[in-house]
Amino acid sequence: MDAAEFDRYAEAYERQHAENIAISGEGPDYFARYKVTDTKAKCDEIGLEASRILDFGAGIGNSISYFQEYFSESRIVAADVSKKSLEILERRHTNSIERLVITECLELPNNSIDLAFTACVFHHIPANEHLYWLREIRRVLKPGGLFALFEHNPYNPLTVRAVNTCPFDENAVLIKAKAMKLRLKNAGWDHVDIRFRIFFPNFVRFLRPLERFMTKIPFGAQYVLFMK
Repeated sequence: MDAAEFDRYAEAYERQHAENIAISGEGPDYFARYKVTDTKAKCDEIGLEASRILDFGAGIGNSISYFQEYFSESRIVAADVSKKSLEILERRHTNSIERLVITECLELPNNSIDLAFTACVFHHIPANEHLYWLREIRRVLKPGGLFALFEHNPYNPLTVRAVNTCPFDENAVLIKAKAMKLRLKNAGWDHVDIRFRIFFPNFVRFLRPLERFMTKIPFGAQYVLFMK
């Protein structure tokens, strides 16, 4: 993972992200919120009380306020390779967020995290490093804990357009859901639940209630894999 690359874009990230996804009719908050609410729903479904949460690749902290809203009793570890991004995160969220700079490993004890979460991070990590970082996340996750991994779907043309025109995605390589599922299995997870998300842009948002019936259709703008 290239820390310098993300340090370079940290200050402009929010503006560039908003500009890049404008075609959807939504801003960054919409995408950050749905990921956390989906994760909370999965935790409720399996009866998980997530007292300590790892946000792997937290960046400037777009998900943090939603974790504080939906997991109000949880302690949050915001981890990223970019020191600059974590400095911005600290300015935005001055309360007790534990910041962790990712270097050669995750400097966390084994079995110390209840919920691991990562939002559109792995397409920035070289494919030959995926297995290592997935195993690192599995190492720090408690038995019975949950890992939620969100990614862009390369089968969605609007997603591909957004990534191809985004400055901080210049080195990104999109990952097919089935390929990521295989990597997760190779990292030790036996049960991987794939759900496709975000089918309708804002101008047809009245159709969004239908999305809960469409999670197996592989053309949503993004997908999530849940592992426990």
